[in-house]
Amino acid sequence: MLAQHTSTQQQRGEAFRALHQRDGLFVLPNPWDAGSAKMLAHLGFEALASTSAGLAFCLGRPDAEGAISREEALTNARAIIEATPLPVAADLENGYGDAPEDCAETIRLAAACGLVGGSIEDASGRPDAPIYPLELAVERISAAVQAARALPFPFTLAARAENLLHGRNDLDDTIRRLVAFAEAGADVLYAPGLKTREEIAAVVSAVKPRPVNVLVGSPALQVTLEELAELGVKRVSVGSNLARVAFGAFFSAAEALAKGDLKPMGGAMPFDRINQLFRG
Repeated sequence: MLAQHTSTQQQRGEAFRALHQRDGLFVLPNPWDAGSAKMLAHLGFEALASTSAGLAFCLGRPDAEGAISREEALTNARAIIEATPLPVAADLENGYGDAPEDCAETIRLAAACGLVGGSIEDASGRPDAPIYPLELAVERISAAVQAARALPFPFTLAARAENLLHGRNDLDDTIRRLVAFAEAGADVLYAPGLKTREEIAAVVSAVKPRPVNVLVGSPALQVTLEELAELGVKRVSVGSNLARVAFGAFFSAAEALAKGDLKPMGGAMPFDRINQLFRG
């Protein structure tokens, strides 16, 4: 059950949309469950977005291989939504189907579970043809946009061009896709895998004035939040990075325990602090 101070979906949708319209950059961190969502809300973040990889890892499955169903993803998103009064968007992967109507239905179901934003990517999930042809990719985004616009509250749709995550280091084609997605009505443009200031600046310039999301946390991208703001980036997300920090700390401590070393567990967050945080 939601806390009494929880806002309505209309209010959350408006608040999320407003974050993209105000001056400056905002951070959209990625919790993987209700507990991590509550921690992020406690730290003052203004909105949250789910992570498909974080969910997959929690379920002991690989990411980006179709191992998570739409129902599982939306159930996870609902738990995150119910944990805090913040606006929540979701990583909706490829819309859980190849057809434009699959993307539209995913947006409708996402809205029904309480989400006020989400991303649709142009990655097919097939190793032999990992990226949808441009025409189909645009049709898919257009269908998602139409479904989002038909909702009775603001739903912020991000369109993702996945070339750079699949060995297709073609910035020109990536930008061509983002521009086409913007023309199809996407609210936010996102190309995970950008590695340089020049690449980021080129993307921001190409789709301006539409807001751009940049994935941060990778050692390959050596840039600060201040520098990203100066480049005109509106939103940054961390993908699976926070989940991997948590899993990495767990694995390191457990690995030491298996060798008879108890010291790493001494660095754990105190029980009372976590308990009090979740009591609120």
